[in-house]
Amino acid sequence: MEAKSFPPYYGTTTEQLHTDIGTLIVQTPGVCGGRPRIAGHRVTVQNIAIDFNAGMSPEEMMTEKPHLKLAEIYAALAYYFANQNAIDAAILTEDEECDRLETKYWMEYLEV
Repeated sequence: MEAKSFPPYYGTTTEQLHTDIGTLIVQTPGVCGGRPRIAGHRVTVQNIAIDFNAGMSPEEMMTEKPHLKLAEIYAALAYYFANQNAIDAAILTEDEECDRLETKYWMEYLEV
């Protein structure tokens, strides 16, 4: 069966109509700790996952981060769900380290 071809929208070219969703999430050593992030931004998949798990909808995330497109947020969520165990583990590890450092700070502060 031959692929169906759709006519271009008025005033657009084929390049303007299609975004390869595989280009929306990138990983760059030395940027955001090498974590997967939305291309062109310093918003990591972890940031999006944390917001989502806190109950924010993608539309609410756009309100909080108006520089992001809805497609970018959904791409980050798709990446998160495809790698949920690893990303949840990384979030937990970072939370535990923050708690440890906060406790250490307060113990040292109170001893003075």
